[in-house]
Amino acid sequence: MKFNKFFITVGYSGLSPVAPGTMGSLVSLVPGVFILSILGPQTLFMATLLAILIGIREIDKYEAVSKTHDDKQIVIDELAGMWLALSIAPGILTPFAELFKWENGMMIQIALSFVLFRAYDIKKPSIIGRIDREAKGGIGVMGDDILAGIAAGITTALIWQAVLALGLF
Repeated sequence: MKFNKFFITVGYSGLSPVAPGTMGSLVSLVPGVFILSILGPQTLFMATLLAILIGIREIDKYEAVSKTHDDKQIVIDELAGMWLALSIAPGILTPFAELFKWENGMMIQIALSFVLFRAYDIKKPSIIGRIDREAKGGIGVMGDDILAGIAAGITTALIWQAVLALGLF
């Protein structure tokens, strides 16, 4: 049974000897931000769902061959979580040309989404940790990152709305 190593390692970023999950999340930011700014959050969300479905299938194939559950080099789950956070979090839709302007706050939201996603993914609070421990196969590998991404996106959106409401930005 053949699996797509390029896909499950997100362009081989999961092969990094140092923090493969963080590297996979960072590498995932580039196309995620591009899709978000050019095509919008709905398209990024749909692309994430596609990545999740294909990722589960490819992870199942990988685990059947390697007999290893949740290998560190598999980072397609980080892409899914990071993209979910990005598709939920942005309080504004920013054209690519405006993306790097400090005034619109988009880069702050992107950075906050990244930091919160990694924090939820590493700490695995509540049901995130439970899915990580109990679910098997591709669903188990992807499940905790999906929930971490959703939590990071919602938390980022709430923080950003509070910042705006308090006039801090």
